[in-house]
Amino acid sequence: MKEVLQNVYSPCDGTIKEVFVNRSSYVYEWEPLLLIETKEQKEIEVSVGVSGTVTSVEFSQGQSVTSNTIVTTLLDDMEITGSD
Repeated sequence: MKEVLQNVYSPCDGTIKEVFVNRSSYVYEWEPLLLIETKEQKEIEVSVGVSGTVTSVEFSQGQSVTSNTIVTTLLDDMEITGSD
C-alpha cells in the first residue's frame, strides 16, 4: 500500500499556545493537535480529518506561526474511523 503523508497547516496567524502531540504520536480523526492564540486573543484548536502517526512537529510552544504554514505532518493510516 502506498504511504500518504498529510501536511497540517496553520489556519491563522498567531502564537503556539500548546502542543498536544509529539513526533510518533498516534492521533485519531479530529483529535486536537495544537492550540494557537491569535493577536485578537482567540484560541484556535488545530485538528485534521485523518488518523495516523505524527511524523513531524514543526513548531513548539511560544513560537509564532502564519496562516498556511505547515505545523505538523501525519502518515495517514487510511483507516475509516468515523461514526454516526
